[in-house]
Amino acid sequence: MEIRKVQITGGSSYIVSLPKQWVKSMNIQKNDPIGLVVQPDGSLLVTPKITGESVHRVRVFEVGATTDRTFLLRLLVGAYIAGFTTIRLEAKGRLPPFIRQLVREFTQMAIGQEVISETNSSITLKDLLNPAEMPFENTIKRMHVLVRGMQQDAMAALRGHDEALAEDVIARDTEVDRLHWLIARQDNLILIDATLSRRMEIPVRQAAYYFQVSRIVERIGDHATRVAYNALALINREVDPETLDLMDEASTLALDIFSRSMEAFHVGDIGRANATLQMVRDLEEKTREINARVLQVEAVAAIPAGQIADSIRRIGEYSGDICESVINYIIGQEA
Repeated sequence: MEIRKVQITGGSSYIVSLPKQWVKSMNIQKNDPIGLVVQPDGSLLVTPKITGESVHRVRVFEVGATTDRTFLLRLLVGAYIAGFTTIRLEAKGRLPPFIRQLVREFTQMAIGQEVISETNSSITLKDLLNPAEMPFENTIKRMHVLVRGMQQDAMAALRGHDEALAEDVIARDTEVDRLHWLIARQDNLILIDATLSRRMEIPVRQAAYYFQVSRIVERIGDHATRVAYNALALINREVDPETLDLMDEASTLALDIFSRSMEAFHVGDIGRANATLQMVRDLEEKTREINARVLQVEAVAAIPAGQIADSIRRIGEYSGDICESVINYIIGQEA
């Protein structure tokens, strides 16, 4: 940190000199305008970016016939979440067919990514989405609706031995993931570009809070998917009706806790968040009762049934994590 003294000029203007190295690195010339942005914590952001244009960043990956498909997909997702505006894949020779196929899959998974240029040896992807047009709150609300429906349908598939419905729940998990990636990307973009934070009217700390809650909702979606997978494992087996009833009761309670936690999140209600946390203990009691019952049946059915009970419990616990995040964030705002 450089310490500089405030000086007065003209009797009424307060001035602070800018670091020479920073001025040169930003290519700032005499009489160039710069922006001054007051941050929520009282600090002052000095930026040469005053036009409101997004920061343009490019990431290039070298690919070839020996490129690992899964690893490349992870790199693409990583570059997307990191906030790169343009992603380019380059090969020394002709691009292998599986690379083109993977790129098509990625553009379907990642919101806003489109192929803008393609040759025999390269593919260029560009983000065409304006982040300011996708408010964090709306995206998280959509995630909540999707995940809640997934868990309800997973339990319906279990009771009705509905293989198609269980597989549909599993497929929907991709939609939850892509919404979470979008929030993660926006969070990173706000960290990189202060002007975006101003345009979206979202302070950096609040963006991080939204990302944290989004991550928890995405994990709840993973457990709804896990319930669907285990419903498939029980598709040709009968589960004791009383055990099924207990599972339904526990799932209903878990989703009630989930919805209450999201309500507390959207309205910023500490009291509601705290009251919802108390409900998690009741859910734990119900899932323990389910586990005690499934231990009395054969292992081939007991294992998936026990995993369903565990996922229902985790849905409640993760919802409790949302409540804790609400309390922590609101208390921090009041400080």
